[in-house]
Amino acid sequence: MTEKNIDKIQINDKEIIIIGTAHVSKKSAEEVKRVIEEEKPDSVCVELDKQRYKAISQGSKWKQMDIFKVIKEKKASLLLVNLVMSSFQKKIARQFGIQPGQEMIQGITSAKETGAELILADRDINITFTRAWRTIGFLGKIKLFFQLFFSIFSDEEITEEELEKLKSEDMLTSMLSELGKSFPKLKVALIDERDKYLSHKIKTASGKKVVAVLGAGHVPGVKEEIRKDQNLYELNKVPPKSNISKIIKWIIPAIIIAIIAYTFYSNRDIGIDQTLSWIIWNGSLSSLGAILAFAHPLSILTAFVVSPISSLNPALAAGWFSGIVEAFIRKPKVEDLEKLSEDIYTIKGFWRNKVTRILLVVALTNIGSVLGTAIGGAEVIRLFIENIFG
Repeated sequence: MTEKNIDKIQINDKEIIIIGTAHVSKKSAEEVKRVIEEEKPDSVCVELDKQRYKAISQGSKWKQMDIFKVIKEKKASLLLVNLVMSSFQKKIARQFGIQPGQEMIQGITSAKETGAELILADRDINITFTRAWRTIGFLGKIKLFFQLFFSIFSDEEITEEELEKLKSEDMLTSMLSELGKSFPKLKVALIDERDKYLSHKIKTASGKKVVAVLGAGHVPGVKEEIRKDQNLYELNKVPPKSNISKIIKWIIPAIIIAIIAYTFYSNRDIGIDQTLSWIIWNGSLSSLGAILAFAHPLSILTAFVVSPISSLNPALAAGWFSGIVEAFIRKPKVEDLEKLSEDIYTIKGFWRNKVTRILLVVALTNIGSVLGTAIGGAEVIRLFIENIFG
């Protein structure tokens, strides 16, 4: 790295020094150490939130994870995507023989050694992912999940051209930028909003001299936003689901129930056919999802039994039930939690580790249930039309 990765900005009587780091450069940590020791800032800002800071400083975040709590709080899909993205970082890091986040660790260490105040300048990762997650819709979530999932397990090596790009961007930001091309709305929450958040935290850090350690991909955005006023309340707010989507979620099951009830009234045999179609399509595709996750037979059976019922109640999801059953029967051991950071690196590890297998059971069961609802609902409507006009 050279001085071109260091930007100095003067805002009133405050000097802000931004270090643009690259995860693929082993010199990043050395640059961070040198600048902080030479400048002796009052504050050091790092591109971390409390959760990631705890993970870096303690190194054992998975050991405290309560998988039942994750499922009950409806965070299984978010956690799974988070793990998939962590796996991507590990893949790149292994190829270049580096430790991800080393420059952030150095920033923390140097801040303590020089007596500077440490500022965790990034937005809560849960808020970031939740805001991003709610922008892409169900089909977008499926596309995103599989695009991430298959890309991280590809044997394809990083090309020279991509390597040069990574030297001027941090790995995560580079990946998110690529995702932004396929999912434009994702970029707003994952990159643009964080640029605004980071710029505010850096600008309001205590003291007259501040050093900020950022992934190089964030530097242009932060430089553009740092002289503007930012509304942290809005940036931290998790937008509620739209009332229209809530209404639609309840209207569709109500219509299905009404159609089956009317058909039973007018033609009992066709009503039975409708009910069986609904149960078979929902149960079969939901349990197929559990099978693809290598779930326990009881978890698969749970998916089959629960899905036709949960599909009629938007407040429920078949994956939650099959996931909880899987967690009870194959409760993760300490060994699974300790190996999680390594197991997410391979397909075999993803299915072998009990934690990720439970998350896969939840996610794939829910996907199967949604597909079953769509096909089963279409079959119910087809039989209804045949009954009316046949």
